[in-house]
Amino acid sequence: MKRILLKRVLIPVIAIAFLIAGSSFKGDFFEIAKQIEIFTTLFKELNMNYVDETNPAELMDTAIKNMLEELDPYTKFLNEQDVETFKINNQGKYSGIGAVVRSFKDKILIIEPYENYPADKAGLKAGDEIIKIGDLTVSQIQDNADELLKGANNTSVEVTYLRQGQTKTTIINREAIEVDAVPFYKMINGNTGYIVLSKFNQKATKQTKEALLDLKNNGANNIILDLRDNPGGLLTEAINITNLFIPKGELVVTTKSKVKKFNREYKTTNQPVDTEIPLVVLVNGRSASASEIVSGSLQDLDRAVIVGARSFGKGLVQRPLKLTYGTQLKVTISRYYTASGRCIQSLDYWNRDEDGNALKNTKFQDFTTKNGRKVQDRGGVLPDIEIATSKTNALTQSLINDNLIFDFATDYFYKNTFDEVSDFNIGESEYENFKSYVAKSSFEFETKAEKALKEVMASEESNLYSSEVTDNYKSLLMAMNKDKTAALEKYRKEIQKNLEDEILKRYFYRNGLYEYHLLHDEAILTATALLKDNSKYKEILGY
Repeated sequence: MKRILLKRVLIPVIAIAFLIAGSSFKGDFFEIAKQIEIFTTLFKELNMNYVDETNPAELMDTAIKNMLEELDPYTKFLNEQDVETFKINNQGKYSGIGAVVRSFKDKILIIEPYENYPADKAGLKAGDEIIKIGDLTVSQIQDNADELLKGANNTSVEVTYLRQGQTKTTIINREAIEVDAVPFYKMINGNTGYIVLSKFNQKATKQTKEALLDLKNNGANNIILDLRDNPGGLLTEAINITNLFIPKGELVVTTKSKVKKFNREYKTTNQPVDTEIPLVVLVNGRSASASEIVSGSLQDLDRAVIVGARSFGKGLVQRPLKLTYGTQLKVTISRYYTASGRCIQSLDYWNRDEDGNALKNTKFQDFTTKNGRKVQDRGGVLPDIEIATSKTNALTQSLINDNLIFDFATDYFYKNTFDEVSDFNIGESEYENFKSYVAKSSFEFETKAEKALKEVMASEESNLYSSEVTDNYKSLLMAMNKDKTAALEKYRKEIQKNLEDEILKRYFYRNGLYEYHLLHDEAILTATALLKDNSKYKEILGY
């Protein structure tokens, strides 16, 4: 049995050797072949001679993941289930319960149920903690417990969940789930149309074009394209969506790699919908990859004014390469460069700090747009007009990552009621309640300066310092902690916006959130006002 398992693991390794032999790395083949031989010899001896029984598949999985972690976070090994998930994300449809979930060791947390889909129909709400699926307890399932929620259409699954300390049970009838790339579009006023593009799956161009044409038919003379929180997706969709607003034959993006076949220029190939309609594109720190291709190239071509906050800065292109037994390697093959020739990659994964974190690029190179405006590389897409509430900061991100905003929204939902979106308001008292909520929690936020100071005082060199220095160190730490508490007020606008968005979805789903944004979102209001001032719009673009 052991030999069979070993054979199953070694075959992919040998296959990789043949793959490499036929690639552009022929000059390095001897060194690669040597290292593979060392590894396979080690793997064989380890499995045959280790004191206890080993699991070759688990050992190989660990070895692969650790190897890839040394590169970048986008180069990943995909098992058969991962490959299916990857396909589903690109296709924009699957069969399941229709909810965003997050898996933990002992529970599956409902993050957002989609309106009128199975989870919502079964009564599940954001914040519900699924602890049992059928007869299986989530804490006893080793990996991918959330996969048990998926299944064929018209099948059902019973789940047991916790809500505000109470245990409940419900049956969810699975359905076909359609994941729209454009979940919302609407006329803001008599002549300005608004389109939300949330992902770049295979539906992206089709749905964006349909929304654009419908808005134009309803009198839209200006368009706002919202790419905020859009993590990207298919490169071809990014090019085709850009093509809706620029002529056929225009260069959108270039990819450069050490592998010649991956060096390509991507130009528009279709007739555009409208090359003249005034256009504003909204971005923020969670707009990445394909979102940055669209916003960056439209900025480079002086075709749109970019409004919001600096985008994420992902200038790396991945491609899935087929391996054996239905697995794949999603590997970074090249960097992409927008129309002006700039690469917007923000983090340098090949140079890291002492903790292994990628270094942020700090040296920027200037490029020029079609009209001669200055833009820069290596730092995402910097908007032409920056909006304070769209910006991200370390404190807000930590509050989001630690679920403080999410959990507060859950508690708030069960204590307050709103009948209409127009009734919704988070006032002064509620934000004070949130600050108290954070203070009472176990939330810890350590700044880089604070961490560095602690490391110095924890080192052997601290013995060289006098008691006066030590006392000053303690006083400085106390002052830093007070400043961190004060930062909840300093970054109130950004934090409150995230609070409002999270709470709104609980009552009115995504549609209600977008409706609220049309009336209250600072970036949308700024974009709408700009589109009313044609001379200012043209001035920004250099016309």
